[in-house]
Amino acid sequence: MMTVLVTGATGTLGREVVRLLVARGVVVRGLSRRERSGGDGVEWAVGDLVTGEGIAAAVAGVDVVIDCATAVGKKDLVAVRNLVAAAERAGVRHLMYVSIVGVDRVPLAYYRTKHACEQVVRESGLGWTVLRATQFHDLLLKIFGVAAKLPVFPVLTGVRFQPVDAREVAEHLVELAGEEPAGYAPEVGGPRVRTYRELAEAYLRAAGRRRVLVPVRLPGAVGRELRAGGNLTPERAVGRGTFEEALAERFGTR
Repeated sequence: MMTVLVTGATGTLGREVVRLLVARGVVVRGLSRRERSGGDGVEWAVGDLVTGEGIAAAVAGVDVVIDCATAVGKKDLVAVRNLVAAAERAGVRHLMYVSIVGVDRVPLAYYRTKHACEQVVRESGLGWTVLRATQFHDLLLKIFGVAAKLPVFPVLTGVRFQPVDAREVAEHLVELAGEEPAGYAPEVGGPRVRTYRELAEAYLRAAGRRRVLVPVRLPGAVGRELRAGGNLTPERAVGRGTFEEALAERFGTR
């Protein structure tokens, strides 16, 4: 029977991946920085990808690694290098890495780091799969939640997003885990491309908040690439859950 290690197993995406794998009867090992009790069908391993502590034990005897973890700044790159090195020593058959649509186009510092992480995975010598997805609903909910606390609500002009339900990305990952390494898998995008303003207005309606929307034009290369749609994958609008459904789930509205 296949054994799968999920890093970032307690995060937004990781916990959904774990849940789906357990439901399929897969042997699941979840990586956490802290001790966790069992009883959920998961074997928990304690380790830190940034320091490398506990990672060798976590990958021992594992067939597939699904890397859903993320760290701040350049620590993300350190974490992936540590994971790859441990996976190579352990003879892991398939390493899967979750990335973001547009990391090779939008020159955000975080995106550049994710793109560099992809390169580490590609050059690892392991069987590998990289799955890029558009922004999760949860990310926009956090951004808008912060903006709604301000006296005015900043709105990025000319910028569009294609938000996707993290649970649907988890479904794609679990399917890919049961297959041979695919290299770059088909991207996963949300069902609709929406303007930042449309999404912000939908958030405020659902939250029952009134705010003055203030247009903000992002300068430089980042602004140009976002306005050009570098963060979008309209040809891969395979997601089903809409942002309005995510809002209804969050605020209990219809």
